[in-house]
Amino acid sequence: MPWLIHKSIFTVVFLVTSLVAAPSLVSAKELPVVSVVKQQLPTERILDGKLEAVHQATVSSQTRGRVIKLHVDVGDYVSKGDPLIRFRAKDQQAQFDAAKAGHKEAVAEFDRIKEVYARKVVAKAAMDRVEVKLKSAKARLDQATEVLENTIIRAPYNGIVVKRHIEKGELANVGQKLITGLSLESLRAIVEVPQSNIHSVREHKQARVDLPNGQSLMANKITISPQASDISHTFTVRVNLPKGDYRVFPGMFVKVAFIVGTESQLVIPKQAVAYRGEVSAAYIQSADGTLSMQQIVLGRHVEDKIIVLSGLGEGDVVALDPVQAAIQVKTTRSAK
Repeated sequence: MPWLIHKSIFTVVFLVTSLVAAPSLVSAKELPVVSVVKQQLPTERILDGKLEAVHQATVSSQTRGRVIKLHVDVGDYVSKGDPLIRFRAKDQQAQFDAAKAGHKEAVAEFDRIKEVYARKVVAKAAMDRVEVKLKSAKARLDQATEVLENTIIRAPYNGIVVKRHIEKGELANVGQKLITGLSLESLRAIVEVPQSNIHSVREHKQARVDLPNGQSLMANKITISPQASDISHTFTVRVNLPKGDYRVFPGMFVKVAFIVGTESQLVIPKQAVAYRGEVSAAYIQSADGTLSMQQIVLGRHVEDKIIVLSGLGEGDVVALDPVQAAIQVKTTRSAK
């Protein structure tokens, strides 16, 4: 008799557990599905490239002066407008102060004459004279301001210092090279394209640059060399990246995918793919509504879809929700 009691208790526990743990099921008829279709998609030729800066400039001295401070060194990152080098500016500052005082005096005289001229107390000639004086004072102030500003060398753009041509304490002359830097705002990939692909690259002039950090960018400009190399017989192609800071630097290797044509490819929505470790799969629905898991080999992503290289055929019906599809398959097997 005790064994009957234990068996009854076990049955009740099993039934309660089943009711609590059973997942919510969606019938095969309600499960959302989609047909595998073919689309005309661009074909790509992927080649290795190397990044380089579009802009590299050497800043020269616009005034004669002695270097009193070096704000940067080789390898430093600078933002546009940052000070790079500072010259001794005692004479330039004195010239600026004198010009500023002269301009202030000219403004005061102009305002005074303008007021009395409005009351017709002075002749127009007096008004013309102070107006010319004010313009002359303003010109001297502008010139003195520029000379003073030239004692501080600033970065022309965001970039990296690659060479320094002067040391602290040296006397710089007008036109002397001071700092060489390259811009990180504008980068391009240099690619050697085989002559077998160059006609297609010229025809389509579209490319995608895959960066080491995982970002993928469409090129905003492609420049193709008009002649091939005498040694490698390849064509140098420059692929410009959109302006921006992508945390990549000149000299880094990248992958460049050139559009070379179009072909018909099988595609399914990304959400229909089930990932089981390193295996990719999809759940196919047969004519009678039953589901089965099919291993597939995937290609590249195209917007919200993904290319299927093998494992599916055109017209196959796959489940859009792999999780619910897996539950259906498991439930069907358990029922058998």
